Amino acid sequence: MGKVIAVANQKGGVGKTTTAINLAASLSVLEKRVLIIDADPQANTTSGLNFNPDESQHRTLYEVMIGTLDIHDALVQTEMDTLHMIPSHINLVGAELELIDIPRRESILRDALSSVRENYDFVIIDCSPSLGLITINCLAAADSVIIPVQPEFFALEGLGKLLQTIRLVQSGVNPSLTIEGFVVTMFDGRTKVHTQVVQELRDHFKDMVFNTIIQRNIRLSEAPGHGKPVILYDVTCTGTANYLNLAKEVLDRNSGLDE
Repeated sequence: MGKVIAVANQKGGVGKTTTAINLAASLSVLEKRVLIIDADPQANTTSGLNFNPDESQHRTLYEVMIGTLDIHDALVQTEMDTLHMIPSHINLVGAELELIDIPRRESILRDALSSVRENYDFVIIDCSPSLGLITINCLAAADSVIIPVQPEFFALEGLGKLLQTIRLVQSGVNPSLTIEGFVVTMFDGRTKVHTQVVQELRDHFKDMVFNTIIQRNIRLSEAPGHGKPVILYDVTCTGTANYLNLAKEVLDRNSGLDE
């Protein structure tokens, strides 16, 4: 049964979607069967993998969440053979209101995923940068959480609210939820504060911080505009190397998964 990893941070602009897309693509290149779920109404993962969110309308996560579409019918094939996606749409914004009176509303995504997760080695969920009902669904469905952190002091301050939400989920709908790790993104080694924040993060969270650091890289920021993960856009660039290394770390941390 595939491991479900949510990529979450309620602070926007920390490289969350970039991490979700490129981790999923790198795991796919490393011969893993991967499903990426776009659970953000902004649908950046959807467009970043060359799908028009408006053309995907009526076959998205929104329809799965409100119960008008079977999850199997929402799966789409990406440019990579072993990478599938469930797209998003701005309509997902309205799902929280529509689900408010539904029994077990926090477990809708987990229940839907139960029929497809065995077809994948990993399911990567790109969460919305908010802590509403859709994100709670993502955390309830996940086995673990990867938290991208931009090396700025304000980013560290914002972690408290996310960790509080994770503890809330652990005490209720998903007691087995764990933190897969913190990944530093947008790192610039020439900036003293970046080095200081990374050290502070490692001092506080120890081995929970991935060894791999995602460096600032122009090719990495260009790739979504071409509808490709960076590994298909420029296989030789720093961004590709960084995310392949992150994927290998994730595999190492889950080495017992196939046993």
